Amino acid sequence: MTKKKKAPSGNTICLNKRARHEYLIEDKFEAGVVLAGWEVKSLREGRAQLVDSYVILKNGEAWLVGAHFTPLKTACTHVVADPIRDRKLLLNKREIDNLIGATQAKGYTCVALALYWKQNRVKCEIALVKGKKLHDKRATEKERDWQRQKQRVLAAN
Repeated sequence: MTKKKKAPSGNTICLNKRARHEYLIEDKFEAGVVLAGWEVKSLREGRAQLVDSYVILKNGEAWLVGAHFTPLKTACTHVVADPIRDRKLLLNKREIDNLIGATQAKGYTCVALALYWKQNRVKCEIALVKGKKLHDKRATEKERDWQRQKQRVLAAN
């Protein structure tokens, strides 16, 4: 469907590890984020959280809801810093139509997975996801433990 891009680990600002645990990831997209000046400074300090964030689609636009950007203590006093305001995501019309179709017709949810730097711009990796059942979560944990044990054995040899 679309190109799957992986966020470079050195440029990662924050990850939503909970989303990877709670959901099965179907398709990923890269979106730009519209930010205020104080928010960019806060991101440079690494003060962002995506734990309870999700993406809503309204009026043909995508919005990041629930992301928390902690304001710096040295922020300008005449600007009212709202740490959990809705932030607009920049996507192509085709991508937005694809997201709207999947969320409305197929029952997918759209969540933010990561924030990262790409050529001095902040990008948000969003994904179409479906909720995992309890047995799926257990299987994922078993697989993760097995991979960890396998790495330990290989490292010991």
